[in-house]
Formats: sequence, C-alpha cells, structure tokens
Amino acid sequence: MSVPYYVTTPIYYVNAEPHIGHTYTTVVLDTVARYHRLAGEDTFFLTGTDEHGDKIAEIAAERGVSPQEIADEYSAAFSSTWKELGFSFDRFIRTTDPDHKSVVQAILQKVYDAGEIYFQEYEGLYCVGCERFLTDRDLEDGLCRDHERAPEKRNESNYFLRITAHFDWLADHIQQHPDFIRPERYKNEALSMLREESGLGDLCISRPKERLEWGIELPFDSNYVCYVWFDALINYLTGIGYPDGPKFEHYWGSAEHFVAKDILKPHAIFWPIMLKTMGLPVYRHLNAHGYWTVNGRKISKSLGNMVSPIDMKERYGFDAFRYFLLREMVFGLDSDFSEAALIRRINADLANNLGNLVSRTLNMTARFADGAVPKAGEPGDLEREIQAAAPETAARVDEFVRRYEFHRALEAIFEFLDRVNRYLETRAPWKAAKDPANADRVATTLYTSCESLRVIALLLASFVPDTAQEILARLGIADALKTARLPDDAGRWGVLEPGTATTKGAALFPRIEVPDEAD
Repeated sequence: MSVPYYVTTPIYYVNAEPHIGHTYTTVVLDTVARYHRLAGEDTFFLTGTDEHGDKIAEIAAERGVSPQEIADEYSAAFSSTWKELGFSFDRFIRTTDPDHKSVVQAILQKVYDAGEIYFQEYEGLYCVGCERFLTDRDLEDGLCRDHERAPEKRNESNYFLRITAHFDWLADHIQQHPDFIRPERYKNEALSMLREESGLGDLCISRPKERLEWGIELPFDSNYVCYVWFDALINYLTGIGYPDGPKFEHYWGSAEHFVAKDILKPHAIFWPIMLKTMGLPVYRHLNAHGYWTVNGRKISKSLGNMVSPIDMKERYGFDAFRYFLLREMVFGLDSDFSEAALIRRINADLANNLGNLVSRTLNMTARFADGAVPKAGEPGDLEREIQAAAPETAARVDEFVRRYEFHRALEAIFEFLDRVNRYLETRAPWKAAKDPANADRVATTLYTSCESLRVIALLLASFVPDTAQEILARLGIADALKTARLPDDAGRWGVLEPGTATTKGAALFPRIEVPDEAD
C-alpha cells in the first residue's frame, strides 16, 4: 500500500470572491497533491468554505437576505472558480454540510463531557472581523492589527475551552518536534504566543443566540451557537470521515495543513489543543506562507486590488499565473504581485526559454526527421552530460517539492532546460543538416532534445499541468502521465521510442509585447 498524504487548504471565508491570496494557497496544494500522486502516494486534497459567524450575519442583514443565501452565493463562487481553474481537490467541504454539523456537535458534547468546557461571564474587546475577543497583543493604537478597526466592548456569559491548561504540553510538543510548524519563524512565533501570559487566555467557543443565531447550535445548551473558528477547524476531520470512516483512520496521521500567516494562532495554538481534548493525535505539520501584496499594497476590497484568478486566466492563461505564483514567492515570506512582473516572467521563462525550446525541437524534428522521433546514434560527451543531468535534476526537484521550496524546484527544472538550449546551440542541427554526412549526428541531437522535453514535461506536470500535458501530446505520448512515477521516470533516459510521431503546434507562450518593448 502506498504512503498516505493528506493535504488541506484553510477553508475560505464566504465574505468575498476568490482572490490572489486564496489562489496561491490552492495552487500550492494542487501542486503538491499532483506531485505526490505522480510519486505513487495515496493522496487526499481537501478544500472548501467556512460559512458561519458574525461577518456573514452582518452582510446578510445589510443586503436583506438570509445568511444561508450569502453562504450559498460565495461558496458557489469558490467552488466554480476552483473547478474552472482545474484544481484537483478530492472534496470541497462546506461548514453547512449536514455531516459537518453532526461531527461538530458530537465533538462539542465529547469535550464538554470530559470537563474541558466551562461556563462563565466575560468582558472584553470583540472584533467582528476576527470573530473573537482580542487581547493586548492583538491591538495597535487601540485598533485590531489585522482589520484596523476599533473593537467593541462586550460583556457576555459564554462557554470556554480550557486551552491554557494545555500550554505547557503544546510548548513541549513543538520543541520536541522542531518541524511541527514550518518554516521555523512561525514555530518561534507560536512559542512566543504560549509564553506571553497576557497574549492568550482560555478560548471562548460560543456565541449567545440573542445576538447571533447563524451557527451550529451547542448540543448541551440550545441558547448558544458554536464559535466559528471551533466549527471551522473541525472540517479537517469531517472531510475524511471522522470518527469511524475508513478514510479517517487511513489519512489523519499524515495530515499537512497549509495556511497563510494571518491565521497562525488558530492553527498552531487552538487546533492542537482542541485535538488533545478530543483524544486525537495532532496533525503532522502546519505549513505557513506569507502575504501577497499588490504593487506594494495590502490586498483590500476598498483598494480594488484583489486580483481575480479568472481575470488572470483570461488574460495570460492560468498556467502562466500558476508559474508566476510558485516561482516568485519563497514559501513562508511575503511577495509582491504586479502585472508587469508577471509579463516579465512569462516572456523570459515561458516564452523565450521553455516555449522556444519546444518550438525549435519540434520544428526541426518535422523538418529533418519527417516529424518522427529519430533513432539516436552513439552519444558524445555533450549527450552524456544531458543524460546525466536528467536524474540529478529529478532528484533535486523531488527534494525541493517535499520541502515546499517551489521556487527552487522550478529553478532546478529551468537550469536543466537552459542546459538543453545551450546543447542545441552548440550542436546546431540546422547547420549540420546541410551536409548529408551528418545525418547520424543530427538524429542524435534531435533525439536528445525530444527526450529532454519528455523529462522537462514530467517534472513540470505538477506546476503547470496543462502545459506539461500539451508538450507530452506534441511528443506523441499524451498518456505518459497515466503511468509515470516521479522522480524515477523523469530520471530514466531513452524512454521515448524512435519513430513516435510528433506535432509542431503553435507557440506555447506567445511573447507579450508591452509599450516599452515594442518601441
């Protein structure tokens, strides 16, 4: 049986259309899920939408509709967008799904019966944007750090989860498992939260129905609904059949959560402690990435800079946008998006480099080998160098993808691609073909270039899936990904059969002319 691999996006809150931030996280998950499937690993990829809480009720009231209508509208926007973009998720979960409601209520009752939940009156500063009470750590000049909004003073009686009682356990677990939270800066941030007594208290897990009815009702008190974060985090269990489904037992031990750094606290602090109070083992890793800004500014509805992935697909093709996101951001750090930077990447990497190699190789195969992969002759030193570089590159890509260093994986692939382009320039089959005595040399050059394209396409298949599939189809091996196993098949040489019919095709990535370049 193959090794299980369970990966989750945060479930996206249904108060806005999908934008670059949501898209990046989902592109990352789609990339790793595709890669692990190609590696022969039993993979489950979960995404979905978070649909309860104050913000949804607030939007519904403003628009004069029910919260369910708001949830349905925005959840459908995410689901249809992710399908249009070709993401390979196994389940799209909604927190309004009946099975999720049942799981949340069963867990609430279990934790309550275990004595981990208590009732008390509480006064504090509440941020509707965060959907929680804030502490001094969360404020800057009296405003919520994340929403730049003054919190409301509230006095309520609510139910609380005893998380502070488990802080020492969690700190020990994080320190004993140094890669539990990655990259390291976020592990250190989580430990800092646990050390600062004023930073965190017990977690309020309810909201009184007298002010909020939109939520999952507490099974032990019908006057309250569940706090949206307690509800939302449990989706990672519901999505694979908790408590007794076969998928749950199979996948949970391999869970890899991916989140943006703004939701580190719920995932690094609340969630492990929730799991402990349920009697469940914690997830394997929490992987946090940085923010995308747009032209140096934070993404905001009011600024109108949210960058629609559908708009990017229509203008540039979604593979080009995927490539930019994965190549430009170092996982864990912030990065900036601009269309000018995207165009530069498309022209330099995809059009001038990858697209040019595909066009030259297949055009010359059509011209000098009647469109069929030629039989190679005896390899020379240059051919042996290319052959040796293929398994080296495949091993490096495998290492980088498994460490979530996507920019380095793409760098490695394009270093190999550059090597093949230089090889072609050196061998210059367009010149050698002028002398019939060079026929064997030309055939060897073209075979080496075609086989290199096969290697490149396999390695790119997780990053730019449509482009990789198109390259393989032009090489006459459209079904190659159905049986391929990475990294081994990308490191093997001589797989492409001589005589295989190839197709030239149009430019993979036409160069984009911009005013400064056109002048």
